[in-house]
Amino acid sequence: MKLARPKRVASQPRQQRFAQPPKLERWRVWFVVVFLLSLFAILLGRGLYLQAWNEGFLQEQGDARYMRNLRQAANRGMITDRHGEPLAISTPVQSIWASPRSMTLLPDGQERAADWEPKSEKDPVPVSKSEIKKLATALQQPFEDITKKLSYSRKNAKGESVKPDFLWLNRHMSPNDAKTVMALNVPGVYTQTEYRRYYPAGDVMAQIVGTTDIDGKGQEGFELTREAMLAGKSGSRTVIRDRRGYIVEDVSTIVPAKDGETLQLSIDRKIQYLAYRELKKGIEAANAVAGAAVVLDAKTGEVLALANLPSYNPNSRERVDLGRKRNRVVTDTYEPGSTMKPFIIAAGLEQGVIKPNSVVMTTGSMTIGPATFKDTRNYGQLNPEGILKHSSNVGAAKVGLMMSRENLWTYFNNYGFGASTHSGFPGEAFGRVRPWKTWRPIEQATMSFGHGLSVSLMQMARGYTVFTNSGEMKPITFTKMIAPSPGKQVISSKTADLVKNMLEAVTQPGGTATKAQIVGFRVGGKTGTARKIVNGQYSREKYEVSFIGFAPVSNPRLIVAVLVDEPSTVGNRYYGGWVSAPIFQEIMAGSLRILGVPPDAPMNNILLPGLDAPELREET
Repeated sequence: MKLARPKRVASQPRQQRFAQPPKLERWRVWFVVVFLLSLFAILLGRGLYLQAWNEGFLQEQGDARYMRNLRQAANRGMITDRHGEPLAISTPVQSIWASPRSMTLLPDGQERAADWEPKSEKDPVPVSKSEIKKLATALQQPFEDITKKLSYSRKNAKGESVKPDFLWLNRHMSPNDAKTVMALNVPGVYTQTEYRRYYPAGDVMAQIVGTTDIDGKGQEGFELTREAMLAGKSGSRTVIRDRRGYIVEDVSTIVPAKDGETLQLSIDRKIQYLAYRELKKGIEAANAVAGAAVVLDAKTGEVLALANLPSYNPNSRERVDLGRKRNRVVTDTYEPGSTMKPFIIAAGLEQGVIKPNSVVMTTGSMTIGPATFKDTRNYGQLNPEGILKHSSNVGAAKVGLMMSRENLWTYFNNYGFGASTHSGFPGEAFGRVRPWKTWRPIEQATMSFGHGLSVSLMQMARGYTVFTNSGEMKPITFTKMIAPSPGKQVISSKTADLVKNMLEAVTQPGGTATKAQIVGFRVGGKTGTARKIVNGQYSREKYEVSFIGFAPVSNPRLIVAVLVDEPSTVGNRYYGGWVSAPIFQEIMAGSLRILGVPPDAPMNNILLPGLDAPELREET
């Protein structure tokens, strides 16, 4: 059988067959779609991350290219004395700074092209060595130092070397010198207004007012304790700068600086100068190591003067020995010696163990156990006034031993020994009075004439306000007061007045402080001579001598306390009546004249011992 041949189909043209689009497999289509969507999702996520979570970083990077936040320094508050005289003031100065990141140093001999323009915001400005030399000359600094500063770089978190955007070149220049620097037009060098502290009184008042550091922060004295009050609050100004450092416009509200407040102290600058001068004169005459003096208003407890030697110049930025910065009146402690005896007599009178006319037998020496202490000579029978007048160690010890340990400790505590005076001065010393339960008889006896306990000169001066205020102890203050603050009644007014009058006898012939007398004024006070403790033992060559007194006795106006450290023992005239009493006399006499206090005695009131009278002093 013959098979039929299939019918031939006419073939399509060749161009039509190849012009048909190729058919893609379905999985390929979906792959491309998913890939493109993934890319879009990544871009969208990156955009969200940059705009939402990392916006702050990007904004900072952008602002760093052209924005600057300028600090507006606040003027530090002035410190004045009680009459408004300046003790610390701030004067405007200019400080020069540079941005090493925005500049690059050219090789020697190469200058910046006149038509130079930055290719990008990050492109640093080239600076020639000749410009740096002119800059160094204007700054009065070595060329090598300025070059080193401008070439300085540090490692960042990624280990890359990065130049800082801010670097001080010179702080606190005068406006004229800063103007000379800025006239050079060195790219990347700018100026900023700051304030520098100036102390008109210099070393006379250094330990009271204190100092600030180069950034204007208090470091010592009342500059430190009243930092919050004096410092004020800095302002700010955000601006846009061009590549040359010129301000184009402000981009935010200017926050003005708030200046610090004025601090008015109780110090009288005239009395302060007087106290410093006389203390310095007395220390030089005694060839002593150091000294301190304080003048109090006897009625209010205000500190009118406080002098320390050696001192230092707070206007100088040079390194100072820390010993010169010590405010010895407040921060140092010492054994008060015989200046403690009035408090013992007052306690004995208050307790009733002695009376004004009581007689105490002093035999010249006293032995308790293995220890023996003595007077300069045997005074025989002495009443309380005689114990103070002749500064009898034996008499004071016997009165102290008449009281119980607990009662005597209570009086020490009430007088403020071993406790803060709350004067507000930094680093105030408390001193030390041991618990009464640990006292032995010899310790109770020696504390009665000022050994075996430690105090500050400020504590002792405050204690004497008990005798000038009818038994009321006044608080100490360094700020001027409108009205006196209430004090603490420690002893009765009768006892206080009795002891006050007894202390006048100390300055009369037969007493240990005849050199404390003042023409036209009745003076009361007490001398003190104490051996210094060296390597745990009392030295026989080093002493701390003092005198604390008040005037006029009829109506006390001032209390002056003087302490001299290690006067020369040559000639055997190292005790308080010879060294400290004359300093007291000069300070007190001058201060009474400055304040215009009327005399309470005739002009011929000075009574000196006879030429054949024995020289009186404390036995230590």
